[in-house]
Amino acid sequence: MAARSPPRVTFPHPELIELDHRPTGIESSILDASNEELDYRVLKLTSEDILSLKEKAKGSTNARATGFNVITAHIWRCKALSAPHDPNRLSTILFAMDIRPKLNPPLPKSFAGNAVLSAFAAATCEELEKGEFSRLVEKVKEGAERMSDEYARSVIDRGELRDGFPRGDVLVSTWWRLGFEEVEYPWGKPKYCCPVVHHLKDIILLFPPFGGDDGINIIVALPPKEMQKFETLFHMFLKV
Repeated sequence: MAARSPPRVTFPHPELIELDHRPTGIESSILDASNEELDYRVLKLTSEDILSLKEKAKGSTNARATGFNVITAHIWRCKALSAPHDPNRLSTILFAMDIRPKLNPPLPKSFAGNAVLSAFAAATCEELEKGEFSRLVEKVKEGAERMSDEYARSVIDRGELRDGFPRGDVLVSTWWRLGFEEVEYPWGKPKYCCPVVHHLKDIILLFPPFGGDDGINIIVALPPKEMQKFETLFHMFLKV
């Protein structure tokens, strides 16, 4: 996991921002805590909703879309369009990826260190609003496929040469396969697992639903007006 010697940055990395060149506003790091008042919601996608999104993702092709890709594309569209309207603004979504199987040779399953990097996809707000949902899903898929061994090494080497933080409109992190619900305490398994409230409006977390139901829970924190629009778009795009 160490940088190569000498480090070789072989890809551009628009998903990262250098600390010495941090602009303000929407371009700042998604890890910055917000000073705004935030509303918090837990929104649910049922298994039927996810199946419906997969059907929409087929578009004119018969390509099979994964649950994660369609959920991420759906969240991306809602988050980008809940911000103040600017059709020409480029929106970037980041999503955490486990690089253990991506490296060559792959990391062993017993490796317990941090082996997560941010994949990304980008589109204008006009594309997100008016474009085919299938194309947005394809962009997410392409972002995941971009994370090869060489790309991961390039990110690591870039970190050796200059510090930086992830840059984008939103980061989606899935916690539904981390196994929290399988932990055995002396009194039994946990009823539910989720993070404490964080004041970060650009990080959206995916969790298993309460009580072991099918589907997925989505934890969102946004300013009140943006939250209202996010919820409206969230349900509207499911019905369209």
